[in-house]
Amino acid sequence: MRRTALATLCLVAVTGAGLTGCLPGEDKAPKASEQSEGVKDGKNAGKEPFAGLSGGEIADRAVAATTGASSLRMRGDVPDEGSGAMAFDMALDRKGRCAGTLTMKGGGEAELMKTGDTLYIKYDGAFLRAQSEGEPKADVDAAVDMLAGKWTRMSATGADAEEIAAFCDLDEVLGDVEEGGSTADRGRTTTVDGTPALTLTERDGKDRYTIYVATEGKPYLLRIDSTADGDTPIHFSDYEKPVPVRKPEGEIVDLDALG
Repeated sequence: MRRTALATLCLVAVTGAGLTGCLPGEDKAPKASEQSEGVKDGKNAGKEPFAGLSGGEIADRAVAATTGASSLRMRGDVPDEGSGAMAFDMALDRKGRCAGTLTMKGGGEAELMKTGDTLYIKYDGAFLRAQSEGEPKADVDAAVDMLAGKWTRMSATGADAEEIAAFCDLDEVLGDVEEGGSTADRGRTTTVDGTPALTLTERDGKDRYTIYVATEGKPYLLRIDSTADGDTPIHFSDYEKPVPVRKPEGEIVDLDALG
């Protein structure tokens, strides 16, 4: 079965960093608790957004606008074999640059940036310990003492960095998404993080996707919910904004030199 563009976008948006599954969400109207997460019920006081277009045509335009962006920011949660869940917040562009964070649900964070052919990562102690679960305590303690709170660097083309480096390249992340053939249904108007939006729903087999499309300016995707694995959405924002990446200052541990 040909996977829909929305389903493909949901999958490729999180698999580039070796994270598995599709960012999930709810397929019904937002609950009161969602108000704090940036989605609010709203009514369009003006003319109907995308007048005369079907839900599928709007979805195709949204996918085309999103995949045509030169930069954007994505954030959400994904399953992680070690911690159970990991949150990511990443700005990336078509030049292969990225800047953002990975946060373990049980505690622990890693900052990462990629510029040129170099990947920089700074781990805190909790993140290192969570990712080293099952390793000898002496080895874990040594790694924490050496790396925690310090920027590290490695070649972005090396085997250890290959998956994360691919996630930093917008061409890699969204390159497999093709617009066309959507059968999405139009839904209600709302707002996502203050931006007016129209909701669309689409099915791909047993999975259902709810997407939020900006109704002002370009029809960028603002959020995708999926029933595939759970109840966490992917958020899209900061379209066409520069990625805040720079070479870190201070001591940098060269992981390639350490082998």
